[in-house]
This record gives sequence, structure tokens and C-alpha cells, in this order.
Amino acid sequence: MRKSMGVEMDLVSALKTFLRVAETGSFSAAAADLGLTQPAVSRQVSALEAHFNSRLLHRTTNALALTAEGERMIPMALRVIEAVDALGDKTCPEGATVSGKVRLSMPAPLGLYMSDRLPALLKAHPKLVVELIWREEPSDLVGDGIDLEVRLGDVGNSSLICRRIGWTTAFLVAAPEYLERRGVPRTPQEIQGHDCICYNRGGNGRSWHFSNGSDEIAVRIIPRLITNNPVAVHHAALAGSGLAILSHILAGSDIEAGRFVNVMRDFPPVRLPINVVYASRRNLPLRARTVLDFLIEAIREDALMTTTEVSTCGGNG
Repeated sequence: MRKSMGVEMDLVSALKTFLRVAETGSFSAAAADLGLTQPAVSRQVSALEAHFNSRLLHRTTNALALTAEGERMIPMALRVIEAVDALGDKTCPEGATVSGKVRLSMPAPLGLYMSDRLPALLKAHPKLVVELIWREEPSDLVGDGIDLEVRLGDVGNSSLICRRIGWTTAFLVAAPEYLERRGVPRTPQEIQGHDCICYNRGGNGRSWHFSNGSDEIAVRIIPRLITNNPVAVHHAALAGSGLAILSHILAGSDIEAGRFVNVMRDFPPVRLPINVVYASRRNLPLRARTVLDFLIEAIREDALMTTTEVSTCGGNG
């Protein structure tokens, strides 16, 4: 080691600061996240650049941008920090304090579901911070600084660690007033004559998929309304705009109250796996593992999302 342990620990802190600046694109935003002053963040990044004799950031009056050296630094800095976090997790006593920020991304319905439950986790761990991000399409986990992301269906990236933690349940629904006007479809084929509200997640919203108990039935639709947010679909369907496929999280209470009719019960929408993904790293920090464990238990509490076991699904896990 070229320097004392104290200086080496300062280097780790500087690497963490550099990563947060790269993720936020701003010294002031990174300072707010880290609980530091903006000059302190700037000094740490400058010290890191001096240590490696490389400029890591282009600085202008209005913006920051990574240099080529800064881009190469990110994966190496992540590996160093993960190794230090893993060492701390393995050497700290049982019941060690969970602290720091975890950025958790998930689709809107699950975001609503978790919003009701996360306060219990935060109460149990006063030094933990969770940034809950509602996102319908996959993130660039490293580039966007996402620690954990919930994805529905095929993950599509074998370089990610993937844990399957449950299954979606959705209903084909419509407001009673719409069905009074247009009639109630009894089979998937009858949907094609109806107004459809399309949740266009990742460009795959122009066909709906149903199950007859053994086979999957795909139905091409010509939507009257298209949106990339299921909450908007929910509001439009309540207003009587047409048929919609909605998560039980969004539609369940409206079905019970009679605001929605659960249509075509013999042909429910196909269920999708609920997966949690994170970057290809062997060790998750204690804070991220704590949030992951809490998420798994929260999903298990809902019978309509429960599976018999939590399993891995591709990737390196």
C-alpha cells in the first residue's frame, strides 16, 4: 500500500463522491445526496483527479460531462466500493446499522404497493434512505445509478443478476357505463370490436395476451388511447373510455366497489414474472440487501403475487 489506511479510506470516499457526481451530473445534487457541501464534493473529485493524474470530468458553467478517463473509472470504482462494502458486511457484527441510500426502480403499480409499506422499513432502519423511482421501461442500471430494479416479464439481459420474486395478476376491466353502451365481450376474439386503452410498455402494447388455462391467446388490438403509464390507463378506464388490462393493485378496489367490471373471467390476462435485477456483482451492500429482502417479503404478503419459491432467473446469480 502506498499510503496509510486513513488516506486509503479517504480514497474510497472520494470514489463514492465521484460516482454520485457522475450519476447526478451535478456537484450540488451530489452534495445534497451525500450530506456534504458543494465545495467539499468539488475538492474530493479534484483530489481524486490529482491522485490518478487524470481529468475525470469536463466542467463548464452549466454542465458536467465525463471524460474518456472518467467513463473508464466508473466500473473500476464500483468494483472497489463493492469490495469494501462486502468486507464491511462480513466483518461487522450481527445487527450492524443499515445506512446509506438505495435507489429502487419499479413500475407504477408496484410503486404504489411499496409506497404503503416502505415506511415500516425506514422506521426499522433510521439511517437508511430509499429513493423510489417509478419507471415502466428498463434502466441502464450503472449509468442511471440504480441499485435495484423490478422488471416484469423477460429481463432480456444475461449480464444482470436476476431474482424472480413473484407473478403479476391483471384483469380485463371496463366501467359499467362503457359496457352498457358497447356490450360485454365473452371471448378474446370479441375484443377486436371494442375501444381499447393501451398501456404501451416498451413498444409491446398493440397486442393483448390471455390464457384459457392451458394455452396463450394473443389478440391484436387497434387502441383508441395509448399511454406509457398504467395509472393513466386506470383513470381513462374509470372514465368509461374502453377496455383496459390493469394490475390487481390498481383495479382490485374498483372491482369490489363496482366501479369496474372484471370482464371475461374465463380468459384472464397472461401472468408475467416479477423479477428484481441488479448489476453483475457478487456482493450487494448491506443496505441494498436489506431493501431486497424487504421487497421479497412484501410481495409474499399479497396472495395474488405469491409464488411457491423465490428463484434465480438467468444472469450470473
